Amino acid sequence: MSDIENLSVTTLRMLSIDAIERASSGHPGMPMGAAPMAYTLWSRFLTQSSRHPDWWNRDRFVLSAGHGSALLYSLLHLSGFNITLDDLKQFRKWGSKTPGHPEYGHTEGVEATTGPLGQGFAMAVGMAVAERYLSAAYNRPNYNIVDHRTYVICGDGDLMEGVSQEAASLAGHLKLNKLIVLFDSNQVCLDGPTSLTFTEDTRKKFEAYGWNVLSVKDGNSFTEIEQAIQHAHHSDRPTLIIVNTIIGYGSPSKAGRSDVHGSPLGAAERERVKEAYNWPHPPFHVPEEVQQHFQEIASSKEKEYVKWFQKWKRYQINYPDLSAQFIKAMEDASLQTEDLNIPSYKEGQLLATRQASEDILNAFAAHTNLLIGGAADLASSNKTNLHEKGIFSAENPAGANLYYGVREFAMAAIMNGISLHGGLRTFGGTFLAFSDYMRPAIRLSALMKQPVLYVFTHDSIAYGEDGPTHQPIEHIPSLRLIPGLIVMRPADAKETAAAYQFAFEQTSLPVVMILTRQDVPVLPHSSAELETISKGAYTYYQSPSLDDAVLFIATGSEVYLADQVRTKLEAQGINVMIVSMPSRELFEQQPLDYQRAILPPSIRKRVVLEMAHPSGWEKYAGEHGMIIGIERFGASAPGEKMMEQFGFTPEAVTAKVLDYVKKIRLGAVQ
Repeated sequence: MSDIENLSVTTLRMLSIDAIERASSGHPGMPMGAAPMAYTLWSRFLTQSSRHPDWWNRDRFVLSAGHGSALLYSLLHLSGFNITLDDLKQFRKWGSKTPGHPEYGHTEGVEATTGPLGQGFAMAVGMAVAERYLSAAYNRPNYNIVDHRTYVICGDGDLMEGVSQEAASLAGHLKLNKLIVLFDSNQVCLDGPTSLTFTEDTRKKFEAYGWNVLSVKDGNSFTEIEQAIQHAHHSDRPTLIIVNTIIGYGSPSKAGRSDVHGSPLGAAERERVKEAYNWPHPPFHVPEEVQQHFQEIASSKEKEYVKWFQKWKRYQINYPDLSAQFIKAMEDASLQTEDLNIPSYKEGQLLATRQASEDILNAFAAHTNLLIGGAADLASSNKTNLHEKGIFSAENPAGANLYYGVREFAMAAIMNGISLHGGLRTFGGTFLAFSDYMRPAIRLSALMKQPVLYVFTHDSIAYGEDGPTHQPIEHIPSLRLIPGLIVMRPADAKETAAAYQFAFEQTSLPVVMILTRQDVPVLPHSSAELETISKGAYTYYQSPSLDDAVLFIATGSEVYLADQVRTKLEAQGINVMIVSMPSRELFEQQPLDYQRAILPPSIRKRVVLEMAHPSGWEKYAGEHGMIIGIERFGASAPGEKMMEQFGFTPEAVTAKVLDYVKKIRLGAVQ
């Protein structure tokens, strides 16, 4: 390296160390070891603009090893992004721009929330998928409007996580050649050397995945790193660059040891490191020549933006319709809900809500090329195929059907990456019982406020013969616990249509759609109105009089069950009110007056019906209410037999309600 490059790398190392020491918390080892590769990438290759941080055609950079966030913040500061030295001094402090792990939407220049290892890697695969699809959709001869790379720095821990391996396998299959991963191979993790647990041949494994694999023997060699990245640019496959580094490089007593991974150096060791680095400066010092050097780098990168922008202006003149579509795609994540050719469902028509879901997804797909999605080897069961859109592949990047294979976790993380990239709306399907495979990525969807759509079918014990391994019990209430996630369980095809319209209008809310395998009738009183469904709950039915009434609160297929029970109760002179509540989260966002209108406090006799664990329904049932749910695993039998055995038939529920009403009237329920 030249003197200015050496000084720049030392500055990055020391800024990271100083931030961590001031916070008395953090991970200094990774920034100290990986600073040369990060500097080389950011100074020589990464195309971006600190003046236009949301530039559509910027390269994406994901720090999958999110514990090394101090390094990323130091890079952002020196590169001219909205991160000041004072922000670095507030590392890991309440309300700062520099949280312990990078958070998308919180810090300018951070492309993804990382820290849960492996997910950053997988999200980067999603970004590369989005780039390839959009380039096929919008590029024209001499006008490569979408033409950028996705870079990742990951660590040993990332590659131990299964999600990265699922995603790497798919990326190799799809030949995502604009995906370049720099592997910070320091052979140390939190508990000790990786030889304790991680002795596989990473090169051979990734070669088997179909990747181009390169090695950098000396992680401090600018020349080696530069040559490897240049080589990666010419590959027809994704590239993994194994960069051999020393964790905590420069620390006389901690370099190469696990105790430098997740703990500050301490004042004494920091002084020894300063001596090793020949760094006589006070904390948070940036030499003037380093500032000037990074300003020159930023100016050079700004020229790339200007060059692209000039091409974009010519593109707008030559392709006005395409450019208008592209602007809409990149600036507004919502999908148009008007003029959709959704089938007109007739009252009494038997139709599984998963089938209605397929109808509606295809209605949206017919109106846009911005919808891309698939399933984890269950498209024929989840009904997620977009029939006229083709399969996304290395040979057909214009296909909108993503075949993820049996890789649920990677699917969810890749969807997050597609959404983060911008320009597309994405969905992915599997059985509800398998949503647990995806939960960490669903949580990140909510944390990053990404409008990802999860399509979960086979929503109850009515699934039937496949048995308790495939029948969800605790999954619905578990998903409802995730902050910022909207869970939708529509009652029939009409509610499903409105639920999808709500989902695709969102720009910062992930939505889970929970759908039946079994046929349910299109109900006489259900709502297909977006305004109604977007409130989370509505009055499905009420008797002419509500004197001494029983109030049913039901979701999904159980709304029909409540309606069947209603006829039996009314025949015995009992007044009934039925509330369909497709989304508790949306209902809880409504004004108190609306909530009280839908759930009148005066009605104390309440029955909640849901074929799931009853957790969370207590406040709706009230102290006098009854919750009919399931608190044990299912069994292997036909769906109708399952519902009979678990008491979800009109006769069984009616008997329970009559007994409950009797006890209420006798004062037995206090």
